[in-house]
Amino acid sequence: MLVQDPSISPRGTSTEFMAKKPKLGQNFLVHPGAAVRIAEALGDLSQQTVVEVGPGRGAITHHLAARARRLVAVELDPDLAAELRGAFADRPSVEIVQHDILTLELSSLLLVPGEKLMIIGNLPYYITSDILLRLFDQAAILSRVVLMVQREVADRVAANPGSRDYGLLSTTAQLYARVEKLFTLPPDAFTPPPDVYSTVFRMSMQPRFAELGVEADQFIPLLRQCFAQKRKTLANNLKAVGYDHETILKALADSNIDPQARAEALPLETLAHLHRSLQTQ
Repeated sequence: MLVQDPSISPRGTSTEFMAKKPKLGQNFLVHPGAAVRIAEALGDLSQQTVVEVGPGRGAITHHLAARARRLVAVELDPDLAAELRGAFADRPSVEIVQHDILTLELSSLLLVPGEKLMIIGNLPYYITSDILLRLFDQAAILSRVVLMVQREVADRVAANPGSRDYGLLSTTAQLYARVEKLFTLPPDAFTPPPDVYSTVFRMSMQPRFAELGVEADQFIPLLRQCFAQKRKTLANNLKAVGYDHETILKALADSNIDPQARAEALPLETLAHLHRSLQTQ
């Protein structure tokens, strides 16, 4: 359930933080109460390896370090990574990795066979979708993910069929996880304040491919085709990628889908049935 929290404001904002200019599009969280709530959203970390994406100046990192059995903080900015190494030099359970999360193989961080990672992060707005897709690619080794993103992106991730926000990002996320929106933060909880609100959401990783009877490498491309142009009907989107008219009509009828329906009206179960039907035509 989404809980608006307008009471969170930048109390305790550090003058030093305000004086430093951000790089790489960062907006640093400066409200300690919000940092605690975000860390707590992962649950019990006493036996967990946690990977923090983009720790920045460590607002959330300090709370994670006190809770997690092992914490790996992945920071792209070399200056911030160096500052974090100094700040956590006396914490052997904390590792600072200066790396791009988009190219990092999360499996390289596993220490125990069969271990799963928890992911947490305040994502840069301009690469949020890229990071989400990268996490989905590595979903097999993830158990829980808590992310803070632009509010509109969280709305799309958690959207239900028939809503304006429901689309490719919604269906992809919900193929891999149970999604919960947790709370929303105003711009003045950050420095510099962004032009948008930010929402924290949680994904409990529960891939549904076997349940739906589909394969990721075949079904996800079909989803891209179905949502290619949201203003078009599902039939027209399928026609645009090469399915013939007769095949489309048969598959739609077999899946109990109105020929004039748009993909945004259909739940994953129906889209999976359509996929299976198209394969047998």
